Amino acid sequence: MQTSDYARALAIGNGHWEDPDEIEPFVESRMVRQARLEGESPLELWAVVHESALRQLVGGREVMRAQLGHLLDVARRPNVKLQVLPYLAGAYPGMTSAFTIVSFAEPGALDVVHVDTTSSAVWLESNTDADHHNALFDRITRLSLAQRNSVRLIDGILKEM
Repeated sequence: MQTSDYARALAIGNGHWEDPDEIEPFVESRMVRQARLEGESPLELWAVVHESALRQLVGGREVMRAQLGHLLDVARRPNVKLQVLPYLAGAYPGMTSAFTIVSFAEPGALDVVHVDTTSSAVWLESNTDADHHNALFDRITRLSLAQRNSVRLIDGILKEM
């Protein structure tokens, strides 16, 4: 759910790439992946974003304004559910590492968990890992704002900028 300028600013800030020419393919891959939320048979996405990510000035004010506006647009899509985990939630399950759960529509298909680290990406492919992370995600969503309140918070942060 990132604009290209936001993804580029994240990549530059990460400092992982020694060759700046490697950043554009990273940004392009993010945009291609994001395009899967649109079109004839869009993927469904349920995302939780921590309030701190909405307030961190990645790329400066203009980049953040565009990013927050983009999040508001994405949140209006029928195939996207976006929630914000507010600061007031305090400590929460899974706060030590971000994760993504990939679920497949086929009956009996195993959920796969993707975890980014500072040096690599890890794919967890066991029922135990999937069950554990699904339970974490359930608890996180219950601590998060409802979608309509999440949209209000994002809009308020955008107006502050």
